Amino acid sequence: MGREADIAALRDDLSRARLVTLLGPGGAGKTRLSQEAAEAVAASWPDGVWLAELAPVDDPAVVAEAVLSALDARETVLRGAGAEELRAVERGTKGSAGQALAQLTEHCAKRRMLLLLDNCEHLIEAAARLADHLLAHCPGLTILATSREPLGVPGELLRPLDPLPDPVALRLLADRGAAARPGFRTDADPETAAACAEICHRLDGLPLAIELAAARLRMLGPRQIADRLDDRFRLLTSGSRTVLPRQKTLRAVVDWSWDLLDPAERAVLRRLSVFSGGCALAAAEEVCAGDGIGPFDVAGLLGSLVDKSLVVAASGDDGDMRYRLLETVAEYAAERLDEAGERAATERRHLVHFRELARTTDPALRGAEQLAALARFRREYENLRTALRHAVTTGDEHEALCLVLSLGWYWQMRDLRAEARQWADAVAELGPDPFAEPVEPAPSLLARCTDSPPPMVPEQLQEARRGVRLIQLVSMDHEANEWMTSAGRKRLRAVARTYRPGQPQTCRTPGSLW
Repeated sequence: MGREADIAALRDDLSRARLVTLLGPGGAGKTRLSQEAAEAVAASWPDGVWLAELAPVDDPAVVAEAVLSALDARETVLRGAGAEELRAVERGTKGSAGQALAQLTEHCAKRRMLLLLDNCEHLIEAAARLADHLLAHCPGLTILATSREPLGVPGELLRPLDPLPDPVALRLLADRGAAARPGFRTDADPETAAACAEICHRLDGLPLAIELAAARLRMLGPRQIADRLDDRFRLLTSGSRTVLPRQKTLRAVVDWSWDLLDPAERAVLRRLSVFSGGCALAAAEEVCAGDGIGPFDVAGLLGSLVDKSLVVAASGDDGDMRYRLLETVAEYAAERLDEAGERAATERRHLVHFRELARTTDPALRGAEQLAALARFRREYENLRTALRHAVTTGDEHEALCLVLSLGWYWQMRDLRAEARQWADAVAELGPDPFAEPVEPAPSLLARCTDSPPPMVPEQLQEARRGVRLIQLVSMDHEANEWMTSAGRKRLRAVARTYRPGQPQTCRTPGSLW
């Protein structure tokens, strides 16, 4: 459903390349799409289209035998011009595997056919060797493979399969939902429409996940399903009895990919779960390194995870690549991060990285690089909020103060007063009130509190606390009337008595705003 453009693209790919690999994450619909595309071009292959399902095969040594069985070609006899060469292949490969490879080659050598190798990722090296051998010895053979990572064979044409866009995903949910609950409609009323749209979006447009959600409509309403997607791995467990075990639950789909990773890839993947809205390479190198993985190792591991369809790479508005996890993968990776006992250390590295990004970007808002600085803040804003949340949750006052003060001018420029007030309120609660009576006059400080990274010396700490309270004041909106009370006016006089005219901190934010 909704894959017409992908089928057309695959038809074109198969007309100009002998090895096409359809790439995508688990549950994206690679198997179904490859079969639909093969059926669309079947007339071009006089000796037929053949499917070899590799998912049940767990021994790389028997891949050729599995394909031979799928082609129903076990009775093939070695004969003809290339027979001696094939016997050499048979002798060079151990036992029945060599015989199967030779028979398979003989069978395909004189035929014009399309071979579908489905689910190659867990046997990637064996599948790559087989494809390379067959393409070299069988000039009329074309291979369409499905995998979560490339085979890496010369001449391979890669066709990435994106998740379904939201409108198509909604159509799929409507179709499968009506099959599970007759009369179901995604547009029955505004609340149902909103819940269904949320389900499709939060399930990343993955067809398998949407079908599992649709099966739950037999017992739950759309809003109930949407509200339970934070625990999607417990919720989406009602797969068809006829599918492979790895496709019966959403967890099994992701487990299959996780089990194929090496320890370093697993470490990077689970650490990526702390990012919000994706990250740049520099951030990944700093946050995902550790325990034997150096910063310079991260780029290669990240590339491997992109190849294995577990990380999405896309160009950002600055032209650099950004990396993100699908929400389903992110939730799974977050569970694995907790299991590994790495959450505290990884979130700490994330906090430090984005505190430094905010601290060093803030001065550029008041100079020739203002537009670039605004774009950087906007691009990383979800990560900055996540870092602030972590600082507040852990009670790290120094880090939280530095972040709020570094974001204060950005909030004012973007008119994000409610956001500024919310974070200033939360951070102010972490320490004593610097304007409480009796008021202590503020000393003149030439350096800003954020000129150097935390921890802050006592004078800086007290000034930072005052700065956050000033951000509270200048971010007032409908709360302004509370300052018209006698207590409010008394507090304003206390703030005014704290500073003398001409002090350095009154000439820069947040003092200048006040």
